[in-house]
Amino acid sequence: MAGRTAALAVAALGVMGLGAVARLQWPDSAPALDCAPEAVRIGADGVATCGEGSAPSGAQALALGRRLDLNSATEEELALLPGVGPALARRLVEAREDGGGFASWDAVDDVPGVGAAKLQTLQAATSLGAAPDAGPVW
Repeated sequence: MAGRTAALAVAALGVMGLGAVARLQWPDSAPALDCAPEAVRIGADGVATCGEGSAPSGAQALALGRRLDLNSATEEELALLPGVGPALARRLVEAREDGGGFASWDAVDDVPGVGAAKLQTLQAATSLGAAPDAGPVW
C-alpha cells in the first residue's frame, strides 16, 4: 500500500513539473508575423500574411489586435466588442449617424447605455477617426 502511494506521489510531482515547464514556455510572446500590424493582409486562403492580400475586415482586425474606427465600424463589428452587444452597437451607429460622427469621447459617453466601463472598453478597442491601426487593442 505504501509503495503504491509513493508511486502516485512521484507521478503527481512529475505531472506538476511538466505543467510548470509548459507554463514557462507558452504562450510565446514573439509576434507570429515579421511585419508591422498595418502591413498584415488576409490571403485568399483566409490566412494572415505579410504582403499580398486584402486588408482585414473589422472582425479580422479585432482578432489581430487592431483598433476599429468608431466613426466607420459597422453595427455588426461593434457588437463583437466585449460588453457592447447588438443593442448598444445599434445605438452607437444611430448616434453617430444623427450627429455626423463622434468628434469626442464625451459624445460617445452621451449615448444611452455607455457608462464608464463600456467607455473604457470602447476607448481601448476603437479610435475616433484615426487610423484603425493606432496601437494594440489589449
